[in-house]
Formats: sequence, structure tokens, C-alpha cells
Amino acid sequence: MSVNKVILVGNVGIDPEVRYLEGGTAVATVRLATSETYKNKNGERITQTEWHNIVLWRGLAEITEKYVKKGMQLYIEGRLRTRSWDDKEGNKRYTTEIVADSMKMLSRKDDNSSQQEEKKQQDIAPELDDADDLPF
Repeated sequence: MSVNKVILVGNVGIDPEVRYLEGGTAVATVRLATSETYKNKNGERITQTEWHNIVLWRGLAEITEKYVKKGMQLYIEGRLRTRSWDDKEGNKRYTTEIVADSMKMLSRKDDNSSQQEEKKQQDIAPELDDADDLPF
């Protein structure tokens, strides 16, 4: 048995990028920052920030496009995925990202959002239909 599970709570660093593939499938990418604060041996507070690349597909991507903005706090559950490609110079490049299975918005898009809209969209976990057809 093996497990590939990631749980993150962090802040969106830049407005999400959403695109649509030829068949109309939505895919969104989000940069999420998580921070850890500790005191070093001299008693100084140190904050270490880690940036994560989050990929959301289909319904989650469409919700992300409508409601997620820079600065929002998100709860993400997903799995690690590493992919590779050849750059313009022919060098093999790699990236590791989190493919989200579910997302919760822990803060509002803006102060004018209605509580009903926030509640309706807060817990989103669509069923992934045949994840093997993802183009990577």
C-alpha cells in the first residue's frame, strides 16, 4: 500500500491563472504560500515561507476562476505530481505540483461577498471522473 496525500493551509500569492483546453476542460494554477515561524538559537524570530504550485481541474478550476483571489486563505487537499518537459534549449526540466482533490475557502474573495454565496461555495470536493485522461 502507498499513500500520496498533501494537506495545505496557506495564502494565495497571486490571482489564479485559468485556461481552457481544446475540449473545454478548465485547469487553474494557484501559487500558495505556507509559513512557519520559529526562534533561532539567538532568540530571533525567523519566518520561513514555502511556495506551492497548486493545479485544480474541471469544476474546481471553474470555482477558482470565479471566487479565488490573491490574499485569500485556502485549505487544499491533494496529491504530489512531478512532470517533466524539454525547454527551448533541449534541457530536461521538472516541476512538482499539488493536484488538488478538494479545496475550502477559509476567507472571502472580498468584503462584499454575501454570506450565502460564501457558504454555498466554501466546501467543494467534486468526484474526479477518470483521472487517467489528464494531459500530463
